[in-house]
Amino acid sequence: MKSAIINEIIKNKIIVIVRGVEKEKLIPLATAMYNGGIRLIELTYSADGKVSDSETASCINMLSEEFEGKMIIGAGTVLNEKQVELTKNAGGKFIISPDTNEAVIKKTASMGMVSIPGALTPTEIQTAHSYGADFVKLFPITSMGSGYVKAIKAPLSHIRLLAVGGIDENNMKDYLKSGINGFGIGSNIVDKKMIEAQDYSAIEKLAKKYVKAVEKK
Repeated sequence: MKSAIINEIIKNKIIVIVRGVEKEKLIPLATAMYNGGIRLIELTYSADGKVSDSETASCINMLSEEFEGKMIIGAGTVLNEKQVELTKNAGGKFIISPDTNEAVIKKTASMGMVSIPGALTPTEIQTAHSYGADFVKLFPITSMGSGYVKAIKAPLSHIRLLAVGGIDENNMKDYLKSGINGFGIGSNIVDKKMIEAQDYSAIEKLAKKYVKAVEKK
């Protein structure tokens, strides 16, 4: 199961980051993204506590059941082992964090989920890998650029990397050429104004644009 999720991430290359979207809007949003070709969604926990962890887990469960066999749902902004457990129990398949936390990575592995911690420096990236990460999320990659990925991949070619932060359809090709394995994309697809206007057809068009961009490699 875990290897199948890893393969799906490598194949599809895009994980859409969904943050701060009301529960009742999640299914129409996810449906629009699915129709646009998206197959992986990350629902983030609320680090500031404005949304309870149990409520986020409930949303993960809802999407996991609604899109079973169609989309792979995971959790983002996972900062502790309890959130890993909640995600597993909710049907989530992967864990994404902004940092490299040994306990979170090892808990994720022990529960059979795909581990994607965040890191930036060579030391952090290798450390995350040594703890058992399946991918390492380069975050925030915005100010570093695709040249940084190329430089990192030279000595660390054994580690699968995802780029997150400042990714758009215009720079994806450069990152792919530099050796990146995939992307985390948030507001460039999850457009809050479009969601507020319930313009889900526009969300579908955005999704298609990004899916097409990674297919152009």
